[in-house]
Amino acid sequence: MDKKIKKKKWTVKRISTIGGATLLVVFVAYQLLFADRRSKLNVEKEKITIAEVKRGVFQEFIPQTGTVEPSVTFYLDAIEGGQIKKVYKESGAMLKKGDVIMELSNLNRELSVLSQEASLNESINRLRQTRLQLEQNDLQQQQTLALIENQLEILEPQYKRQKALYEKELISKQDYEQTKANYEYNLKRKEITYKSYKNDSLSRVTQLVQLNESERRMMTSLTGVAQILDNLTIKSPIDGLLTAPQMYEGQTVNPGQRVGQVDKVGSYKVSAQIDELYLPRISTGLKATTSFAGGDYELEITYIYPNINNGRFQVDMQFLGEAPEGIRRGQSLRLRIELGQSSEELLLPVGGFYKDTGGNWVFVVDDSGAKAEKRDIRLGRKNTEHFEVLDGLDPGERVITSSYDNFGDNEVLVLQ
Repeated sequence: MDKKIKKKKWTVKRISTIGGATLLVVFVAYQLLFADRRSKLNVEKEKITIAEVKRGVFQEFIPQTGTVEPSVTFYLDAIEGGQIKKVYKESGAMLKKGDVIMELSNLNRELSVLSQEASLNESINRLRQTRLQLEQNDLQQQQTLALIENQLEILEPQYKRQKALYEKELISKQDYEQTKANYEYNLKRKEITYKSYKNDSLSRVTQLVQLNESERRMMTSLTGVAQILDNLTIKSPIDGLLTAPQMYEGQTVNPGQRVGQVDKVGSYKVSAQIDELYLPRISTGLKATTSFAGGDYELEITYIYPNINNGRFQVDMQFLGEAPEGIRRGQSLRLRIELGQSSEELLLPVGGFYKDTGGNWVFVVDDSGAKAEKRDIRLGRKNTEHFEVLDGLDPGERVITSSYDNFGDNEVLVLQ
């Protein structure tokens, strides 16, 4: 008798099918819920630059190129024109203060000066003659007063004696009246002469003051006229190095023409042209640094020129301490001009990434160094070496700072 064979419910095939389907569902669910679906790109480490975020001192500065100039320069401008009579010093000569550089000749000017000197001397002589006359008049009036005083000293006792004798009728009336008339006449004469002398004295004092002042001015003018001829001789105003174009005897020099300059040797300043955008942040006292012949030197802004030319303004800087040995006038120096005080900040080295991201995001390398993920950040100030990190990064994290041109829109970089 045949037996009915029961069909097995859980066959190997069925179990395998259900297991496979379950695994597929789990995989799909995992992919939907947990898998990293961000776009990725394989990148070779050798072709990128990775820098570490560190805390350090941030100093904002601007790079500039400065020109070395003498700290003291005197320009030689011809006050008087004329022809060069003789050249005593050539360009490049070391001068002492007062050394004659060149001598000019101007015949018309010389004749004019002689004429002015003669006229002034004549006027001065007239003033002195007038003063002498005033003094002589004063002496004459004093002599007249002295003579009247002498007459009164003789007549007064004579008058008193004759008055007493007349009252006793011992002398005639005629003699008494004559003596009285002479005495009263000299009293009146003294009064009038003294009043005249007093008035003349006051006027004489005023005149003498005016005469003395006029003579002083004329003497000053005479000195100034003599100086005109001195101006035909060009001398060095300081000890220094002469820089001048080639000059020849007989060459014409116009009034106001610059014939050279004298630079103080061994004392230098650095002049720099800065973009006008930085004008509100530049002030005297700001520091700058430069490197020369393997050494670093510090400078300080000492003067800011008020005018702006072609969108730039000029500043002068002095070396703090000794100037570098071997620098020469006209030499260029690379400068870093500090803007404000330094402070401790979180720093990210400058790199090509900024032009691609604008500083809004970067690729941050994970601890394993196997991948780098895109992260939003916020940067602040910048100098030539670092960015100031305001948000999004921590000390010790590593960031790809080279260019992102080849990374496209990928959010994860797999580093190989």
